[in-house]
Amino acid sequence: MPENGSLKGKRQVVKAITSRVANKFNVAIAEVGDLDLWQVATIGISCVSNDQRHANEILSKVADYISDSHFEIEVL
Repeated sequence: MPENGSLKGKRQVVKAITSRVANKFNVAIAEVGDLDLWQVATIGISCVSNDQRHANEILSKVADYISDSHFEIEVL
């Protein structure tokens, strides 16, 4: 997140992404690492399904949605 110069800016971006993803895809999402680094955020996403294919499809859609967002981020 190179456009941010502070933890406050990072938190705003992370909160925006996590709220949108949680509401749109009905998944659990939270920042799980790199809490003290303003340049990097590690976000964990979880979904529950009785069909592995469906769960993988949802997680793939979430990754695509985040990658296509207007934020300057890289999904690994």
